Amino acid sequence: MSDREAVAHLLRRATFGPTADEVDAAERAGPAATLDRLLDPGRADQGAAATPPPTLAADPYATLTKESTREQRQQANAERREQVQQVTAWWLDRMVAAEDGLTEKLLFFWHGHWATSAQKVKSARTMLGQLDTLRRHGRGPLGPLVAAMVRDPALIIWLDGQKNTRKAPNENLARELMELFTLGIGTYTEADVKAGARALTGWVVDRRTGAARFEAKRHDPGDKTILGQTGRFDAAAYAALLAAQPAAATFVAGRLWFRYAGTDVPAPDGLAGADTVATLRAIFSAPAFGQTRGTLVKQPVEWLVGALRQLGIRPKELPEQQRKQLMSGLNALDQVPLRPPSVGGWPSGAAWLTTSSLQARLRTAGLLAAATAPPVLARLTAAPTAGRPDALARLLVVDGWGPRTRAALTPLAGEPRKLLAAGLVSPEYTVS
Repeated sequence: MSDREAVAHLLRRATFGPTADEVDAAERAGPAATLDRLLDPGRADQGAAATPPPTLAADPYATLTKESTREQRQQANAERREQVQQVTAWWLDRMVAAEDGLTEKLLFFWHGHWATSAQKVKSARTMLGQLDTLRRHGRGPLGPLVAAMVRDPALIIWLDGQKNTRKAPNENLARELMELFTLGIGTYTEADVKAGARALTGWVVDRRTGAARFEAKRHDPGDKTILGQTGRFDAAAYAALLAAQPAAATFVAGRLWFRYAGTDVPAPDGLAGADTVATLRAIFSAPAFGQTRGTLVKQPVEWLVGALRQLGIRPKELPEQQRKQLMSGLNALDQVPLRPPSVGGWPSGAAWLTTSSLQARLRTAGLLAAATAPPVLARLTAAPTAGRPDALARLLVVDGWGPRTRAALTPLAGEPRKLLAAGLVSPEYTVS
């Protein structure tokens, strides 16, 4: 693998789709320096700073009372949905605008890992708060992240933590905390789940303010035995116990490998570092990581955000109708931020390559091609007609076209926008 191929592979996986100029700069710097810069940018992200989170009005439900009419409740629900759509649109634009692509993509990883859906939480402000928590703790060690998440209002609502009391323990949050978020299947017992649920009792969410608070009268203060240790565990102590387990570091490292490297090449041993950044360094530095090139199907959000960046399109600058079409495209592709399908998160691999998803990609690719920024289109049309498939490969940061794809692209060389759309749905672009 040449240096250019190596840095292109790294940038495709570590960020949301590099531009040709970014690959040029990375090639000049070399793979090692590029990885260092990704993991420690060393400067403020001006793109993110210019895309601040939206200022949301109070939760529409905050003004409702027992006397509120059905129409008032329906209106409040509609306003809630609009706020969630506002946050979703903002985050999609932020993914495109951010200069620190690694941190933004890592946030999307954690969002899928601690999979929480606005469809049940029903509060844009609470979901935005969870994103902020994941952003603040996502690059660091596991302990503070787990400690923050067991008190996260959105997660508490999502997994029924507010129903978990000393008199009637609810095991949902404790079970998923161990099975999906920290330890993995086979590392704990049903007794650990029951005791963990008792440790988490007492936390409730004020739906009016969106804040979580601890109510001592709902908490079980008694001794609990969890993973072989006995004590008067509460949420903080339980979180610390889980994060300190060697199995937790191994499990989370495996999940990072799964999303950043795929399943075709087994994860090497010893990937887990002291914090997430150290683990990512181990993943991207592993010889096995290079062997995963061309094996990982892009998730729809990765596919769309990468295309938006490479084609010079900012979602917020599109006409309203086109913005709606973009979101409809993600909905048809079954991956809308803030709406994972279950606590297990989104699927992977061939699950994204269905007949219906291909049709949705085709429609969305046509929209993207039509909205391509004029300077980007000019780069493509500046190439001789016969050379445009290769110019397209450079634009989309594809290492090269296979014979079948090239045969399909060549007749479209005289129609640049159709050529762009075809490139976006090609196997070489869809699979990273």
